[in-house]
Amino acid sequence: MTATVETGTRPLPPLGPTRKLKVPTQAERTLANGLTVIAVRRQAIPLVELRLWMPFGRTHLARGAMLAQTILSGTATHTATQIAAELQKVGGGLSAGIDPDRLMLSGASLVTGLGRMLELLADVLTGATYPGDWVETERDRLVDRIQVARSQPAHLARTALLKRIYGKHPYAVQTPEPDEVRTVRSPVLRRLHAERVHPAGAVLVLVGDVQPERALDAAEQALAGWDGAGNVAELPPAPPLEPGPLLLVDRPGSVQSSLRIALPAVPRTHPDHAALQLANLLFGGYFSSRWVENIREDKGYTYGPHSVVEHSVAGSVLIAAAEVATEVTAPALLETTYELGRLAALPPKPEELEQARQYALGTLQLGMSTQAGLASLTSAYAGNGLRLDFLAEHAARLAKATVDDVAEAAARYLAPAKAVTVILGDAERIAGPLATLTEVRTEAA
Repeated sequence: MTATVETGTRPLPPLGPTRKLKVPTQAERTLANGLTVIAVRRQAIPLVELRLWMPFGRTHLARGAMLAQTILSGTATHTATQIAAELQKVGGGLSAGIDPDRLMLSGASLVTGLGRMLELLADVLTGATYPGDWVETERDRLVDRIQVARSQPAHLARTALLKRIYGKHPYAVQTPEPDEVRTVRSPVLRRLHAERVHPAGAVLVLVGDVQPERALDAAEQALAGWDGAGNVAELPPAPPLEPGPLLLVDRPGSVQSSLRIALPAVPRTHPDHAALQLANLLFGGYFSSRWVENIREDKGYTYGPHSVVEHSVAGSVLIAAAEVATEVTAPALLETTYELGRLAALPPKPEELEQARQYALGTLQLGMSTQAGLASLTSAYAGNGLRLDFLAEHAARLAKATVDDVAEAAARYLAPAKAVTVILGDAERIAGPLATLTEVRTEAA
């Protein structure tokens, strides 16, 4: 005898109340050399995360990229292998990266190894030697990576979009030419290090299971001897977006098109920031957005359209990106323009806004839930003159934003007439259909 079990759809329980954002214990100190140190207590695991943010400004692009590639290649007292071995002894590591705004050194270690990690960091900052053989090896690797990147549609599309957005601004070009990289030598890197790697205006963030004041003491003990006035290279403000003809970048034979749209945005401190963040989520900023529902779920034009507000020191911009099949390039652009126009012209429904709000507040909590996430968030905000207290203020603004607030932000920033559009694809197949929608200007990839 068998029992019959009736099954049916069970409704999801309602969302619980949003927890108030709690900012962890932190301390801050500015050292005599100009370095600002921020220590944040996060009791999770016995590790400490390190982020050192140094303003780098405008420089020769290839030289800056090579400096980040080789800054950990050795000092007067340690080879690169010895640096790595010493860090491994304390369960840690260091890495370096660069963008148009900053040079960043990132790392982690056991809490008991924080002092040693800071000593090694100080050794690199004050005594990096850029050995010729290491520079040569890393130079070849960087050239290889650039050449591989240039074969990728996503890279080509972003390159074209940045150039279209920024014109002559330093943000317009973020990948150096291979031939320029090949000319970089050790003496050039040592001079650049002396000019740009200095503590004035730099911010060191330490997050982990540490007593904040003790962490500050450890940082001061290790880094007080790091000095040097250097050259501060200020970035000019980013130019305003200038809408115009659609830029079609021809990539003959491409089986898909890369659609990129730029729209105006505001910095984190602007009164419209929270409302714009919610408006962006409604458009394409998360999986339940209108754009995803339209061109992915309903029409199947693409797998993962997404939009995000990108913040830089010199300005902010909203970027929307999607890869679509060549034959539906024009329809995908039409639907994208439709969704932007619909959001800019009609207020969202209250329940739709509430879902986006819960997502925004939840991801804010999630981003602070790990030591690494909190360290990166703290560093990103500190680089723009903000502290963790701002997160609580931003969460409150997200919670209070009304339907009218979001509708006004959408109308102000997301209207299709404000958009800069770039499409990378096979011009022979897509130029005609696109020209039925808008004016098109074509150039070679």
